[in-house]
Amino acid sequence: MLLVISALLPVFMVIVLGYLLRSRGVLDAPAWHGLEDLCYYVLFPVLLVKTLAVADVNTADVARYSGALLFAICAMTGLLLAGYPVLHRYFGISSAAFTSIFQGATRWHGFIALSIAGLVIGEEGVVYMAVTMAVIIPPLNIINVMVLAHFGEGKGNLADVLAKLVRNPFIIACALGAFLNITGLGLTTLLYNIADIIGGGALGIGLLTVGAGIHLSGIRDHRGRVVFGTLLRLLGMPLLMYLGCLIFGVVGLPRMVALLAAAVPTGSATFVLARQMGGDAPLMANLITLQVLGATVTLPLVLWISYFL
Repeated sequence: MLLVISALLPVFMVIVLGYLLRSRGVLDAPAWHGLEDLCYYVLFPVLLVKTLAVADVNTADVARYSGALLFAICAMTGLLLAGYPVLHRYFGISSAAFTSIFQGATRWHGFIALSIAGLVIGEEGVVYMAVTMAVIIPPLNIINVMVLAHFGEGKGNLADVLAKLVRNPFIIACALGAFLNITGLGLTTLLYNIADIIGGGALGIGLLTVGAGIHLSGIRDHRGRVVFGTLLRLLGMPLLMYLGCLIFGVVGLPRMVALLAAAVPTGSATFVLARQMGGDAPLMANLITLQVLGATVTLPLVLWISYFL
């Protein structure tokens, strides 16, 4: 357990540094937004293309791995949709609040997942995390947009959001990297070295922006709902992912990466989608913050347990 904590400690320290830099005003809000856009549109996509283009992954292993990922997503989706009438009637959770709890439980923070995979597990971990992104980003976005369109307050345009999904840089990067790998084109040494330099900046800057997005003042609002949504994501999703790995026979390092992907907090993009499509944006912001803080405890626990499974 101490080895796991020591491996994750640099990750959480960089997140804390990001929080301190923002709270001290070292960089203003537009600068932080610019760094987040840089990670989202350039650094992480380049890292994904570089990783997938030269990855040596067994097709059968990827098929089983993909099955486990999709099982966890579908199981959580089914449980939440089936439980909505109970949550609404007996716990007073509005339809808008439900969309935020749903997003918080199903979506994930790619910056944190890729950074931990690279810093703690290594290159093979990044490869499987890139495969994870290629498999789950499209269905997660489609499912969440459909849930928001049905339960939200109707502020957003479904067609516009789906159009943005097609232009998602992570999806484009995964598709390009997979194409280069399947066709055998790969990357020339020059292009690989350029991508390696650019992608190398993704992990640290991405974690700094995660820390900058923490806002402690709002956690006390809607305490019960925030705690419930946080437990669903940080403990419920890893449990469903482990069940999926058992069903599809995923073991070893791929299972560890799958559990890592399930155990990271929800992504900051959930707040934007909640605001665009009539979800409960303040609840979503509180969920993001508490999940990032809670993951400092649950992530080491999940990774430690995965060593003994």
